[in-house]
Amino acid sequence: MISKAKVGKAVGKLRHFIIEPFLPHDQSDEAYVCIYSHRNGDTILFTHEGGVDIGDVDAKALKLDIPIEETPTEAQIKEKLLTHVDSPRKEKAAAFIKALYGQYVDLYFTYLEINPLVITSEDVYILDLAAKLDATAEFMCKSKWGEVDYPPPFGRDALTEEAYIADLDAKSGASLKLTILNEKGRIWTMVAGGGASVIYSDTICELGGASELANYGEYSGAPSEQQTYEYAKTILTLITKENHPDGKILIIGGGIANFTNVAATFKGIVKALQQYQAKLVEGKVSIFVRRAGPNYQEGLRVMREVGKTLGIPVHVFGNETHMTSIVSMALGKRPIPKEPVVESHTANFLLPGGQNTACLTPEPTSKSSPLHQVIAEQSPRPERKTITKEHSSSEEKDGSKQLFNKNSKAIIWGMQTRAVQGMLDFDFVCSRLEPSVSAMVYPFTGDHKQKFYWGHKEILIPVYKNMADATKKHPDADVLINFASLRSAYDSTIETLAYPQIRTIAIIAEGIPENLTRILIKRANEKGVSIIGPATVGGIKPGCFKIGNTGGMMDNILHSKLYRPGSVAYVSRSGGMSNELNNIISHNTDGVYEGVAIGGDRYPGTTFMDHLMRYHDNPEVKMLVLLGEVGGVEEYEVIEALNDKRISKPIVAWCIGTCADMFASEVQFGHAGACANAERETAVFKNKALAAAGAHVPSSFDELGIEINKVYQDLLHEGIIVPKEEVPPPTVPMDYNWARELGLIRKPASFMTSISDERGQELLYAGMPISAVLEQGLGIGGTLSLLWFQRRLPQYATTFLEMCLMITADHGPAVSGAHNTIVCTRAGKDLVSSLVSGLLTIGDRFGGALDGAARQFSEAFDKNMLPMEFVNDMRKKGQLIMGIGHRIKSLNNPDKRVEIIKNYVKTNFPSTPLLDYALQVEKITTSKKPNLILNVDGVIGVAFVDLLRHSGSFTPEEAEEYINIGTINGLFVLGRSMGFIGHYLDQKRLKQGLYRHPWDDISYVMPEHYST
Repeated sequence: MISKAKVGKAVGKLRHFIIEPFLPHDQSDEAYVCIYSHRNGDTILFTHEGGVDIGDVDAKALKLDIPIEETPTEAQIKEKLLTHVDSPRKEKAAAFIKALYGQYVDLYFTYLEINPLVITSEDVYILDLAAKLDATAEFMCKSKWGEVDYPPPFGRDALTEEAYIADLDAKSGASLKLTILNEKGRIWTMVAGGGASVIYSDTICELGGASELANYGEYSGAPSEQQTYEYAKTILTLITKENHPDGKILIIGGGIANFTNVAATFKGIVKALQQYQAKLVEGKVSIFVRRAGPNYQEGLRVMREVGKTLGIPVHVFGNETHMTSIVSMALGKRPIPKEPVVESHTANFLLPGGQNTACLTPEPTSKSSPLHQVIAEQSPRPERKTITKEHSSSEEKDGSKQLFNKNSKAIIWGMQTRAVQGMLDFDFVCSRLEPSVSAMVYPFTGDHKQKFYWGHKEILIPVYKNMADATKKHPDADVLINFASLRSAYDSTIETLAYPQIRTIAIIAEGIPENLTRILIKRANEKGVSIIGPATVGGIKPGCFKIGNTGGMMDNILHSKLYRPGSVAYVSRSGGMSNELNNIISHNTDGVYEGVAIGGDRYPGTTFMDHLMRYHDNPEVKMLVLLGEVGGVEEYEVIEALNDKRISKPIVAWCIGTCADMFASEVQFGHAGACANAERETAVFKNKALAAAGAHVPSSFDELGIEINKVYQDLLHEGIIVPKEEVPPPTVPMDYNWARELGLIRKPASFMTSISDERGQELLYAGMPISAVLEQGLGIGGTLSLLWFQRRLPQYATTFLEMCLMITADHGPAVSGAHNTIVCTRAGKDLVSSLVSGLLTIGDRFGGALDGAARQFSEAFDKNMLPMEFVNDMRKKGQLIMGIGHRIKSLNNPDKRVEIIKNYVKTNFPSTPLLDYALQVEKITTSKKPNLILNVDGVIGVAFVDLLRHSGSFTPEEAEEYINIGTINGLFVLGRSMGFIGHYLDQKRLKQGLYRHPWDDISYVMPEHYST
């Protein structure tokens, strides 16, 4: 026990053991049963011989295939599986297997194996069981599953950092993944995107870095700056735990983002890099960066700037550099070029002069291929060989096979305004006559219209509460783009399948339970509907139609020439990598004709073959590109089609995930479906099989662009494609908000604030995180000091503020404010109305004397007036002295509240000259009348002035300003609000009815000349 053991390639310690009571039985009683899921249903394997020496199950076992949404009967189980089980045990076994399958479906298992299963004439016993749950179904099965702990694969211990990122991922709408492969490794990655993260790992391993690769991970789905900071900080903590004699490498990579704001995520990474600057220098860490997408220019600029201050090498590249080139640079396999030229386009439009320079010459490659000449040959744009009239109409004749055209119209499920605006901008730059978005569906609001831009103009797009209204009023819409969450995507898609006009559905959500996805696929196939997704960004048909955020923002659409069709059609699993394919194809061919990302979940709605055959049958498409991945067997359908010549057009294919074979323990990559369960599901095996079937397979993803260009050049030389002049697209105006974020324009803000900021990960009070406010126990007084004075005041000052609030909280129901609140409450008004009715009585006569007292006493004091002079001067002016006098309290009946504040201030304040002055005035006024005492308003007002002037926290100018702008009255308003709310709740609790003032308390004085 606790000793190391080897299972396959993995070496680890056996720490968990199951101890079961011994069950006496004969070997002949042992059987084997297994249930596993696949795209078209579930399969039950059974053999009457079980145990450790079972041998080849696939060859021995009997099999029962169960279609989706069907349940086997005991008769079927007996007939198909139990032919070798004797009669006394057959009934028991059939009932057990039927019940077992019911639990398998109900609890969302994806695999379940029992070996041995002991079947006797009396009962059935499970001696050993292994199973896999569909983790995405947790939101449905939590109550049935209870707490499920997912242990790390054998041979790899779970680290606290992995658990921290998993927790961060669970609380975020983004995707954050981290797996530690080798804590002592020197090559670390921080990669954006599920597909990209696999490709970077592949490239590192292919270049000989497998033994030094420290981690696998990804961040994607538009994480916030704070989330990216936490992710980066975790990785930097691991990198800097111990140094390596050769230094360490951090690869911050990614494809071309579709919607993630690159600058925002990079700012989080930069913040972490600055925090670990000293440790990074000590550890001789080199950083290589490659990223593109929305606002990437600003992100790369920020990264270059921080690189100059970190004191370590930071090499930064954008989409002018092949995605994985930084890996070979980092590993010394290719030279590091000088800082690349920054392209002149940005965000939603081309800057002046940018149109002619958008397609830059790519960097030299490791192979001596005439790539510069290749790119030069691309302009003017190639044209497909002249097609006869018969062929030119073939796409129209067989329009059912094509998902999109220039007239395609979509309904958007979800309030995804940014995605809709992106689609409209794409439509405009493609010179579509009408927008591709007909309507939106959002169940949480009433029917209304949403404003968008169509070029320079503003248009209105209707929003409906349900699909029924949307489809009824827009019968020409044949596409649904479903942005519903993983919890509601299934229901909304099932609802949509009831409307025959919808022929294509794109499901964006990731993590829909596999059982539900398979039902969607079955229902869609029955109705002839094509599903793209789940877990996809969608697809794009240049010049015609794009799904949601596909293709990224306008700069990438222009850069990759997606506003007009090319000759190459591709299909990919990864949505993020589809944008990278757009870039690679546009650099190495005349561009994309159509591209679809089928989705990263285990069961995509449509397969590679569904789309490749559509492309193959379209005469406009001259060349195919397939980007597959580890896991699943969909690529073998393509291999069969190549072998039997159903696919005869040239196809360039590559499956990502080749690194999986080099890892000792199992790694779950970014996509749910990216996990090989057999050798034929590995990327290496698939790539070999594709090459053997006649596909053009590069040696690595690094060479994919070169392979694509090679095939494309052959088509040019064969005359299948001939040059065609490039026509510039119309200019699309940039959105104001995006232009401001990029720093291209400036505008005075409508509001200014300096006390709080809710925009980041955590609310700030005067720059202090709310967590710190609570952890440091600032209390109400400390919070007031931040929000009212933008600084932390001394403890005695914040205690004084809290005392003022407590003392002014209430003074009984008879005062005018409380009276008004009570009357309003009893009239049936709500809390806010009742509170406001009381607050509106606050003024010079009630409660509002604090500011007046502070002002009068401080002005007299500052003029060096003697207390007697001040009293006489106010008498001459005919003015009352604010803060002096009380209707009930007097020298003989002092106000306890005043005594408490006066004693506290005299004891704790560093200096109290104004309070002393007010007390001298009180001696003069009470000598005339005993109730002309310094009241609560007066003592708070003058004490507050002493605080402002002598605490050392304020300048004289600041102190005077706070007196003049009503700060001191704010204390009374805030404190008395507590009392008014108390009176409101009290009246409600006592269920007091409408108040009517009694007649005998009113003196009716009528004009005499009207009396009779």
